[in-house]
Amino acid sequence: MPVFPGVLRTKAAASVSDLFSPQNYRLREPVPYPASLQMTRSRSATCLALTIALLAASLLPARGDEAGVGDDAILFGQAAALEGPSSALGQRMRQGIVAAFTEINGKGGVYGRKLQLVSRDDGYDPDRSVAQTLRLIEDDKVFALIGAVGTPTAIATIPITSARNVPFIGPFTGAEFLRDLELPNVVNIRASYGAEAEAWVKHLTEDRRFTRIAIFYQDDSFGRDGLLGVKRALAKRGLELAAEGTFERNTRAVASAWRMIKRAEPEAIVMVGTYSPCAEFIKLAHRSGANPTFVNISFVGANALAKELGPEGEGVIVSQVVPFPWDRSLQLVADYQTALKAYDPALTPDFVSLEGYLSGRLAAAALEKAGPRPTRASLLRAINDVGRFDISGSIVNVGMRMIDTPPKVFLTVIQKDGTFKAVDRL
Repeated sequence: MPVFPGVLRTKAAASVSDLFSPQNYRLREPVPYPASLQMTRSRSATCLALTIALLAASLLPARGDEAGVGDDAILFGQAAALEGPSSALGQRMRQGIVAAFTEINGKGGVYGRKLQLVSRDDGYDPDRSVAQTLRLIEDDKVFALIGAVGTPTAIATIPITSARNVPFIGPFTGAEFLRDLELPNVVNIRASYGAEAEAWVKHLTEDRRFTRIAIFYQDDSFGRDGLLGVKRALAKRGLELAAEGTFERNTRAVASAWRMIKRAEPEAIVMVGTYSPCAEFIKLAHRSGANPTFVNISFVGANALAKELGPEGEGVIVSQVVPFPWDRSLQLVADYQTALKAYDPALTPDFVSLEGYLSGRLAAAALEKAGPRPTRASLLRAINDVGRFDISGSIVNVGMRMIDTPPKVFLTVIQKDGTFKAVDRL
């Protein structure tokens, strides 16, 4: 297996139900952990609040010293897919975060402390993510978590981080439940999947005048969150989905989904998944002689998708939630490219590592606001009180500020040579 600098591995993880046992957590009594959280504000907030409250009440007292903060370093942790079919997402997020930390450390760090990152592979699997998150918090003693990847993994780990008030910064997911204000330890920087779905449907119906729109999505909380966003956007325009097709997470088994969708002869197919199965689906459709307009969610990993598709990627649309990573007219992008090259000259810019870079820069900016003796509570207080951070001339809004000024969503189209072009209209 490939070795990643700073990546620690564990053996096979126990199940979520086993991990939330009194023996493993030293709880006074068993705590019911919800198998899934519905993507509605009322039920998600109620389930999460109950679980977090029970966990917080039963955890043993923490040590007096703040975990992860030393005299000369502050330790962050990342649980993400670093190996397997979705590994490009975790790897790129990690590269962007480390590039940001390396840049900050080269300028003396934050109040003299260098920022360090420990990354653990969770394989984009909720059970493994729970195990790795616990190891980061309990064994590695990280100060905060950053750059987690995925909705199902976030659902499994948020109760752990929230109960202990561990900052959960820049998760690579647009899940609606993470935007609930009852989760003050979660720091989002990207637009929601609902916002991306609205952008897709707006352009498909207004620019292309399409009415037959189908969806291909991952059959879990991530995919269903995207499904809900698409249905809402269509309903606003008096439309319904022409067809639905699903696939299982961490597989490329997409044939049955294509059989379900092709009967409707859709003009466009919106896609909520990762790059590997989405590329397989598009290739299968082309082999069947179909050529609808394909629109992918930002989580797909745009550059990895283009690489997998090769020549078949031309015309495929991907929505984005960060600036165009090749537009050096933006100071943010110029700084990102410089930092990425300084960290590893072999790396090339892409959307995912730019998002990781933004998360790393935001963490550093918030630490500056938290003062020379940072605690988890003071970091979160600084983030939520300020709510608006200038990162190399680009404004990043978080918390309540994000509600008032939502992050932008824009569309890109894969070109014949695998590069991307930003577009205002399809």
